[in-house]
Amino acid sequence: MTHRHPRPEPDKMARLSAQPGQARDEAIEEMIRVDHAGEYGAVRIYQGQLAVLRNLPHKKELVEKLEHMAKDEELHLARFNEIVNERGVRPTAFAPVWHVAGFALGAATALMGEKAAHACTAAVEEVIDEHYKAQVDRLDGLGSAERPLRDTIEEFRLEEVRHRDEAIEAGAKEAPAYPLLSGAIKAACRLAIRISEKA
Repeated sequence: MTHRHPRPEPDKMARLSAQPGQARDEAIEEMIRVDHAGEYGAVRIYQGQLAVLRNLPHKKELVEKLEHMAKDEELHLARFNEIVNERGVRPTAFAPVWHVAGFALGAATALMGEKAAHACTAAVEEVIDEHYKAQVDRLDGLGSAERPLRDTIEEFRLEEVRHRDEAIEAGAKEAPAYPLLSGAIKAACRLAIRISEKA
């Protein structure tokens, strides 16, 4: 005797068949949300550093470097603002937290000295590099549909890598207690990424 499994109702079948596409869409939305939040946080970090360092005339060269990096981050954020609006992605609910925390991190590391400010840049950009690289790998697996987003993220990743390399060249690793400072900043960035993806 054969047992037949009951056929799912039509609306349930529609939901089941939509799941793979829905999962993909949700993953893309999480990418966009966290990248938008990350670029916003980066802008705030540089604003915090510059708020301190602009008041020190002997730091003019450093200020110019940071202003250049900050401009890159502002352009990244502007593009992700557009993507968020184009694709109807909900920004992270934690934006007010990153607004305060990013500025505080930037100001605190600038107050610790030039090397610490560079150490902050190097640590943040290292995490962003690995994060963006993982996203590019995921988007490569989705074919040509998400090629524009993939190319945008890769372009921004290369600019973040340049910021990291410039910070290291300027003496980031000479900052007091560099391994501890760098490790703490990286851990905070990774936590912020996990939170912003979902919330």
